[in-house]
Amino acid sequence: MMTIDTSNLCSHLWKKLFEEDGEYHRLWMTVQDDPELTAVVRSRQLHIYRNDKKVLVLAGKSAPKIIREDRICELLSEN
Repeated sequence: MMTIDTSNLCSHLWKKLFEEDGEYHRLWMTVQDDPELTAVVRSRQLHIYRNDKKVLVLAGKSAPKIIREDRICELLSEN
């Protein structure tokens, strides 16, 4: 299981990621289960990478920013 420093994570995003009914919780669980994916907190946002290439940026109040097409981005439309 991947651990990240959540001390600088936006509180809105924290709820969306880690609470079971959160909008991005299923996406976070996918990051945990996929060894090709990593995540880093930068500027209170969560940056998700696949094989060291950025694919997605999640923020608390603004819309997710898709950097490059990836199967994890498909989870955004399933919410």
